[in-house]
Amino acid sequence: MYDPSHLRTFLAVAQTLSFTQAARRLGLRQSTVSQHVRRLEDAAGRTLFARDTHSVELTEDGEAMLGFARRILEVHEQATAFFTGTRLRGRLRFGASEDFVLTRLPEILEGFRHDHPEVDLELTVELSGTLHEQLAAGKLDLVLAKRRPEDPRGELVWHDRLVWIGADRLRPDPERPVPLIVYPPPGITRALALEALERQGWAWRIVCTSGSLNGLIAAARAGLGVMAHSRGLIPPGLVRLPDRFGLPELGRVDFVLVHGHRRTPAQEAADALAAAILAGGDRLHRR
Repeated sequence: MYDPSHLRTFLAVAQTLSFTQAARRLGLRQSTVSQHVRRLEDAAGRTLFARDTHSVELTEDGEAMLGFARRILEVHEQATAFFTGTRLRGRLRFGASEDFVLTRLPEILEGFRHDHPEVDLELTVELSGTLHEQLAAGKLDLVLAKRRPEDPRGELVWHDRLVWIGADRLRPDPERPVPLIVYPPPGITRALALEALERQGWAWRIVCTSGSLNGLIAAARAGLGVMAHSRGLIPPGLVRLPDRFGLPELGRVDFVLVHGHRRTPAQEAADALAAAILAGGDRLHRR
């Protein structure tokens, strides 16, 4: 009833909220992407996307289809691997940014380990900037991390906006420098936050620095200051600061998968893990 190729296209559009970006990710024409979505909607008998010339959003039925599509594709891949007898082997060095510590990425990795038990998966959790450096140095095979919007590297998983977050009781004093909770360099979020403040002429001071997301969250929950964070990954116990506080816009950020430039024995395993992350991308953030 549901063609796997149509489901993959649906997931790509759902994660990027863009038919153009989905087409680029899948190597298809945009008209083909539209056709796949239309055929899936015909098969389901429901409208999955509300779209106009400016935006694409999932409908309530589209949100429901996300989980079904992901599970159908997982079973499809398992059956294909079983009957073709393909067995991936080797050591795969995978890096994920601190942003994903509190997401359901472990579920995706657990599924990958179940499907490919002979792959020795090594996980590195670090700042996005550090992961990109390690990948360039040949120390990692695949990275899931942030990139700056102008950076062309990587395969887009989803777009998001950066927002200011803090404890619900926090009330920044406009007469004093903005108290910042930040990652150390070369954190991408840190750089974007400082650039936005300096562009608008805001004074600031760093009240907490930590390379651990849990450390930053603890400081923010204690009301020490504000932090820039992905809108789709706001941790429990923290809230987006209202616009009335007047803090500058932070812009958008992309989350991407980046493969190493060097061909390694782990290439097939890296491709398989990248496919699993793209298929399960809706588990990595809240809408």
